[in-house]
Amino acid sequence: MNTTRRGLLTGAAGVSALGVSGCWGERVIGFDPTALSLDIANGGEPLSLDPHKASGTWENNLIGQMLVGLTTEDARAEPIPGMAERWETSADGLVWTFYLREANWSDGEPVTAYDFEYAYRRILNPATQAQYASVLYPIKNAEVLNNSQDAEVDMSSLGVRAIDARTFEMTLEHPAPYLPALLKHYTSYPVPKHLIERLGDDWIRPENLVVNGPFKVSSWKSNYIIVMDKNPAFFDAQNVQLQRLYFYPTSDPNVQARGVRGGERGWATNFPSNKVGELREQAPGYVRVFDYLLVQYLSFNTLQPPFDDARVRRALSMAINREFIASQIYRTNERPAYSNVPNGVLNYPGRAQFTWRDTPLAERQAEARRLLAEAGFGPDNPLSFELKHRNSGDNPRVAVVVQADWREIGVNVELVGTEVQVHYATLRAKDFAVGDGGWVADYNDAKSYLYLHETRTGPQNYSGYSNPQYDALMVAASREPDVAKRADILQQAEQLMLDDAPIAPLVFGTSRNLVTPLLEGYEDNLEDIHRVRWFRTATQA
Repeated sequence: MNTTRRGLLTGAAGVSALGVSGCWGERVIGFDPTALSLDIANGGEPLSLDPHKASGTWENNLIGQMLVGLTTEDARAEPIPGMAERWETSADGLVWTFYLREANWSDGEPVTAYDFEYAYRRILNPATQAQYASVLYPIKNAEVLNNSQDAEVDMSSLGVRAIDARTFEMTLEHPAPYLPALLKHYTSYPVPKHLIERLGDDWIRPENLVVNGPFKVSSWKSNYIIVMDKNPAFFDAQNVQLQRLYFYPTSDPNVQARGVRGGERGWATNFPSNKVGELREQAPGYVRVFDYLLVQYLSFNTLQPPFDDARVRRALSMAINREFIASQIYRTNERPAYSNVPNGVLNYPGRAQFTWRDTPLAERQAEARRLLAEAGFGPDNPLSFELKHRNSGDNPRVAVVVQADWREIGVNVELVGTEVQVHYATLRAKDFAVGDGGWVADYNDAKSYLYLHETRTGPQNYSGYSNPQYDALMVAASREPDVAKRADILQQAEQLMLDDAPIAPLVFGTSRNLVTPLLEGYEDNLEDIHRVRWFRTATQA
């Protein structure tokens, strides 16, 4: 719905009230500076709020308001002390000792080093079936234990231990100077040992859930709303101003934008890039666009023909007009991607790229036809397959462009769009020929992109790419303590992978948020992580 500027700002300021039936009661919509409540259009319905079962940014947006790891984020998503007040590292960089602050779970039980020991053993136990466990493979024996085929796995050899209630030790396979950044990721969050041992997976039900972070779930109505209230037991509760959060699962960026324009939402975590101009006009001060550690890409299923043939993959990749996609489909400063790792990632030169990057598109198309002919495809035997894509945001329009680009080289493509969660489940299950996706770095390091293509990564390696040389380079990089030498090895790995083309990077993305100007404390950052504990009313000094 279209609304006047006055209507937009009045609704966002919370002057307009709307009655919601049932247990939600009568309340103000958008941002209410009196009740200190904020309505948020989030990216989708979470599959779980268990940090060991989650895998999406939309879930991180929720879980990161509830739980705090050894480290956590400041307003700019930089790592700062969380449950650990301080830490020490051994001379060889392999043993980290964390000293925990005095803090309680929301039920009054103390948060201890034993909770962390239990949490790491739980997420890396193969019985948990954590999709994201590979993020923690730098921990000693993590990979071996997580890939064990034993019916019951003794997790005591994992490189984590509680020395006492407030001292936690972590031993690594190799030096990891990025560890403080990694440990703020939700895979590293503690879970309440005392509760899970009693309730099992039911601990995450709203009526049972206890947390150690700024907010706790009060109610959850599936596919409608998740309500969170300030957690008075949080160690820094006195500095948390907002009192209540309403999260609405909203995977369609158009719907997110309408919610803000209508005054129903004070924060939307996405909006259509082609609407940026009108949103800046209709909602002055709301539009937030920033560089983002995001790459949008296509995965080729290398486990099935003809995508097990590198010639086919290279042909399809080089035929895509990335400049058109970046400039005409996206409108918020996205950049064409000719590598996997974006420029600007810490301690990484970023010199790896497709060898044909500067070749004119017409010449690339001619080479693509030649490669396809060499692989047995042409006018008499055209290559045909399905391109599966997310049915939200700009993704359907990008798919249409890619379809047209491939038609130019004689390839027939049927487009199949599905809901985001279903789509990613399909990718993890390898039930696709070619599928689109986006990857946001879990921490600001090249490894957070490149580990995806290691054989050992498992479900998150959507393409099923497996190259022993690539794997060996990634291991060598992990063991190299010199930052410059490590970067050189990672660059060799990236170049090898780009030459093999298991994926086709399309664009490096930007974050797109709509945030009421009545809030302060929202800070643009490369990771697009925003914890509400830092938000303040604009009138507060």
